[in-house]
Amino acid sequence: MKLLVTGATGFLGSTLVPLLLEAGHEVRVLLRKGGALPGCEVVRGDVLDRDSVAKALQGVEGLYHLAGLVSRDPADARKMYDLHVEGTRHLLEAAGDLKRIVLASSSGTIGVSRTRRVATEADDYPIETVGRWPYYLSKIYEEKIALEHARRGMPVIVLNPSLLLGPGDARMSSTQDVFRFLMGRIPVLPRGGISFVDVRDAAQAFLAALTKGNLGERHLLGAVNWDFDEFFARLGRIAHRPPPLLRLPSPVKVAAAHLLERLARERGREPDLPASDVEMGECWFFIDSAKSERALGFRPRDPVETLSDTVRYVRENFLAKGA
Repeated sequence: MKLLVTGATGFLGSTLVPLLLEAGHEVRVLLRKGGALPGCEVVRGDVLDRDSVAKALQGVEGLYHLAGLVSRDPADARKMYDLHVEGTRHLLEAAGDLKRIVLASSSGTIGVSRTRRVATEADDYPIETVGRWPYYLSKIYEEKIALEHARRGMPVIVLNPSLLLGPGDARMSSTQDVFRFLMGRIPVLPRGGISFVDVRDAAQAFLAALTKGNLGERHLLGAVNWDFDEFFARLGRIAHRPPPLLRLPSPVKVAAAHLLERLARERGREPDLPASDVEMGECWFFIDSAKSERALGFRPRDPVETLSDTVRYVRENFLAKGA
């Protein structure tokens, strides 16, 4: 099948594209800048430019929309809205008669709670919880647009991976918390819990979504649900570093984080740990991936393998260079 892939140079895209080529698909990628991708046809452009979107979609049978900006900085809110919402709208309005459209969303459009619980695709959007975090809010709007097009008959399937870990995150878009831990920048234990998935296993699920899965529906992808004390304990054993031991009440942690962030910005530097990250750490991101296991054949690997490979990659590619 001839496919268009947006976001092909990102963490997920750079893992998925080789799988698509290996499976015999003809891959075209939409790139704003950078060099060629081996084995792929390159179209220069941007999802925010209708002309380049129309050009990129000519003659393709399927679309993988992976382009996105992962940021916890409120200053990036407009960029994320434009890319996730307007960019997706442009693609779907120009998509025409395609056999399959696979959208990369986030488990954060479903599984974020202030209490310890496990979410499923039947849960509604947690807007009251994530409304102050532009990334998740923009992904919710993106999903709504995609599912509305699906209700009109467009063959859209949505996949919702949790935090992507593993090797290959050249932009540190998803593995920054592992980097911060290795640098000793997480002094206080978060209250909540995390779900994560190996990017290699998520890519296999995305490959399967070209022919499997339920059109017009969401599919959660997570390997494990761990409270943060377990996550950092396991990460500490792998990295041979002590986990954060200090425990503080949530209001104290959040207030202190906002104070430190303000002081850092007044001094013209980025905070070691943004306040939004501390707020998120007080929530639970637990999800149930049973639907993806049934519909997509999703089979996540041992999460300890994922953490070990992530630590190795971050150390070799960032810490070894003095980052």
